[in-house]
Amino acid sequence: MSSVCLKFYLTEKQRHNGKLLYEWLLEEAKKMGVEGGSVFRSIAGYGRHGQMHDESFFELAGELPIQVEFVLEAQQADKFVAMLQSHQLNLFYMRYSVTSGYL
Repeated sequence: MSSVCLKFYLTEKQRHNGKLLYEWLLEEAKKMGVEGGSVFRSIAGYGRHGQMHDESFFELAGELPIQVEFVLEAQQADKFVAMLQSHQLNLFYMRYSVTSGYL
């Protein structure tokens, strides 16, 4: 099946409406009927500002990169991104075509 992968990049402590952003993204996707989503925590990384985030830096606690990933139909991805845009989130994402299926 031809699908779309949406990946969102954020930090552990980012929040939206008082809730951790990665939890909020999962809940909103579930409400929209997305069949599944996953959250991955990085051990290190840096973003567009060039600041290194690493779990060995105590002063950066809660700043580790998080990746939230969904595989869904293109039309469903369009609706999800449009909904997120309406919330005016400062959120970097990638979208690309993937082939998915069950074995």
